[in-house]
Amino acid sequence: MKNILKNETKANKVKLLRGFKLLILFILLNTGTTFAQVSNDITHEEALKAVLAAKKKAEISNVLVNIAVVDAGANLKAFIRMDGSFLGSIDVAIKKAKTSRYFNIATGDLGKLTQPGGIIYNIEHSNGGLMSFPGGVPIKDKNGVIIGAIGVSGGTIEQDHEIAMVGAKSIIK
Repeated sequence: MKNILKNETKANKVKLLRGFKLLILFILLNTGTTFAQVSNDITHEEALKAVLAAKKKAEISNVLVNIAVVDAGANLKAFIRMDGSFLGSIDVAIKKAKTSRYFNIATGDLGKLTQPGGIIYNIEHSNGGLMSFPGGVPIKDKNGVIIGAIGVSGGTIEQDHEIAMVGAKSIIK
């Protein structure tokens, strides 16, 4: 009788272990999680290159800014807050980058469409808050494919846009 119980316990353990392995496999398959980078996504080297190029332009222009780069999925990939830049501009820079990626357009161009009477008036209230003034631009690779976006905040809107453009263009050089 003892041998039957021992064998039954082992059989139950094996079944339980198989079930557990299947459960883990099922979870991994259904999360959509992969461990490879999307081919049209900005690399961390490229994100850093963009941030540093934008920072250099800001320093030359004597402007203190926050600079954010997001990947193709609009997730923060790189960020710099220059010493002395506005704390409030941290969120603005990130949102400019995300807004630009969400709509694949420079935020200043999007802003023209969001004015009263514009075709997408009040869209700024979607997606947890968008920024529809200049300073966010898409980042494209050498083939023109959007791989992320950069957002800059802290200077005038003209300065923010110019600094963001330098960062975005640094990737295709």
